[in-house]
Amino acid sequence: MAPNQIPTPWYKERWTWLLMLMPVTAIIGGSITMWLAVTSFDGMVADDYYKQGLAINQTLARATAAADLGLKADVRFTAEGLSVALQARQGVELPARVLVTLAHPTRGGLDQQLVLERNGNGYQGRMQSQLGSAHWKVLIEDESRSWRLSGAAFLPTETEIRIDSADLKPVD
Repeated sequence: MAPNQIPTPWYKERWTWLLMLMPVTAIIGGSITMWLAVTSFDGMVADDYYKQGLAINQTLARATAAADLGLKADVRFTAEGLSVALQARQGVELPARVLVTLAHPTRGGLDQQLVLERNGNGYQGRMQSQLGSAHWKVLIEDESRSWRLSGAAFLPTETEIRIDSADLKPVD
């Protein structure tokens, strides 16, 4: 600085504002993140995940029971509802009702549980609400929960899926 030059105040210096830009950006970004975390509740996909982890052997046994019965299901999603055509090995009697669970991959609040009544060769029922675009998990089981079929459908692309218990049987 020259001897007769008057120094400029700090707030008129360009470098002062440039150096403060990053910390101010971090504070604003942190505030927005905090606001989003407080105002939106994503929830857990499964509230009782520990119990579900302990019950994995029961789930495998139910998949094995479905394979022993030779169960196959053709599931069709329509705008009106859901239809399931269930097939079993010769001599196996199909139940009067089946329970169908449609599980959203990330939001437990969107899950739906349906009781489908037998109607001729298949089961039909109405969904509580329209299913959004996602990779939905489909679980089909009898009322006594002695067997279970599980599959997945990417909606709205896949409106018909086939679940074969032979594909689900765990390898010993």
